[in-house]
Amino acid sequence: MSNKVQAVRGTQDMLGEAAERFHTVVAAFDKVRRLYGFQRVEVPMFEATSVFARSLGETTDVVSKEMYTFEDRGGDSLTLRPEFTAGISRAYLSEGWQQHAPLKVATWGAAFRYERPQKGRFRQFHQLDAEILGAGESAADVELIAFGAQLLAELGVGDKVELQLNTLGDPETRDAWRTALVAHFEKHRYDLSEESRTRLDKNPLRILDSKEHKDFPIVDSAPVVDDFLTSEAADFFAAVTAGLDEAGVKWTRSPRLVRGLDYYRHTAFEFTTEDLGAQSAVLAGGRYDGLIESMGGPHTPAVGWAAGIERLALLIDAPAPLGIDAALVPLGERAERAATGIAAKLRRAGLACEMAYRGNMKKRMQKANASGARYAIIIGDDELDRGQAAVKNLASGEQQSIAFDRIAEALRGA
Repeated sequence: MSNKVQAVRGTQDMLGEAAERFHTVVAAFDKVRRLYGFQRVEVPMFEATSVFARSLGETTDVVSKEMYTFEDRGGDSLTLRPEFTAGISRAYLSEGWQQHAPLKVATWGAAFRYERPQKGRFRQFHQLDAEILGAGESAADVELIAFGAQLLAELGVGDKVELQLNTLGDPETRDAWRTALVAHFEKHRYDLSEESRTRLDKNPLRILDSKEHKDFPIVDSAPVVDDFLTSEAADFFAAVTAGLDEAGVKWTRSPRLVRGLDYYRHTAFEFTTEDLGAQSAVLAGGRYDGLIESMGGPHTPAVGWAAGIERLALLIDAPAPLGIDAALVPLGERAERAATGIAAKLRRAGLACEMAYRGNMKKRMQKANASGARYAIIIGDDELDRGQAAVKNLASGEQQSIAFDRIAEALRGA
């Protein structure tokens, strides 16, 4: 029986291209969030369980089945964050960030859900997150969605995704639509899947999300939100779509796109792709004007989105290999000491260097070639005596002698 330790199921280790893909996504996010004026925010990885139970709704699968909840030594119930919005909303209240409203913030990091691992989905996964708190204007929705669209374009996947857009209306709209949906689904209760029957009692809007084929005809004949929109809700949605048109963001109306929890209002959206199989949403969000109020705060309009880093990393092209300017090839102990100093100077000059720790010249030159370096800097006793290194262009094979203190200048000019 093997005693070899294994990674916990649903977690991942990344090296090389996988890690580079991951951080390519993060770097693009950081670049675009600066262009849009979103401040970086950090919130704890765990919160009081009530923060997520209140914000996500006691009846959701996330709360009832998927949260990593534990009791700490003080007897308090804590939960590893399954998403970011609740923690950011809690901080907005507890840290007095209302004074900065409207507050535009963005972050990324690990989140945790106990669910069945599948392609692009893990139990410890990573999300990008962007929120605008304290802004009830349609312009906030437009800016947030445009941020998402520009991020996807920056990653080179803009042509692989489609923006699905809907409105959930104001509370009056939503209540009327919900009542009509319940009446419709009640008539077909015993034709619905078991999961949808459960949702009918607890969270009926989520039936519109059903992936069960037997539910499709019933969902297709269900009332649509447009039949219940108040004039104010219709005007708000019209302002959002006009803003997206003005910003050059293409969208498709998806009248059955929903967010099941009661605090969601107005705009709901998803950027979807057909390139990842069943897990089609890569960036999704909406307006949640009722959330902070449900957490005991004042009425606070807000809108936000989240995106799975792992899913986006699967969509993007493989990043270019790391560019190495020079590989140092020292021959002998004296040369190794000198090469260490030369490497340090080159790196301080902004040049990327590698040096093999062991091996004869042949092995070190093989390592230099394998690294993809542009140049090999060869230093032996003769070079040390002359104060010049043999600098070899690994593409052309051309070699020249360059004084130690001029190597950085020569490589930068090359």
